[in-house]
Amino acid sequence: MTLKIRIDDSAPPYEQVRAQISEQARAGKLPVGYRLPTVRGLAESLGLAANTVAKAYRALESDGVIETRGRNGTFVAAAGSAAEREAVAAAQAYVERVRRLGVGEEVALAAVKDALRAAYEG
Repeated sequence: MTLKIRIDDSAPPYEQVRAQISEQARAGKLPVGYRLPTVRGLAESLGLAANTVAKAYRALESDGVIETRGRNGTFVAAAGSAAEREAVAAAQAYVERVRRLGVGEEVALAAVKDALRAAYEG
């Protein structure tokens, strides 16, 4: 696992850790079942505070990307399918909401594209 923290990045260090681990897990660079370093070990190797890495791990666990197995460690979870199911559920909820609001398909799709662009390019 290779992570790079950029001090000049506008994203806080914990978010950089979270995003990089999440991306590597989704891309298969970190396979399901891969054991992640301990919070302290990763913090030390990156020159970060342990609380910063712990915050990233908590967010990743909340997202279903990793799972903590007590004293056995922290592992990459089978998150791809769970994340995809959650995305589909969110999309369905959005569609139901915009239909109730009487928003047309083109406007609803444009709103999604704008939100995605802002989130991924912003």
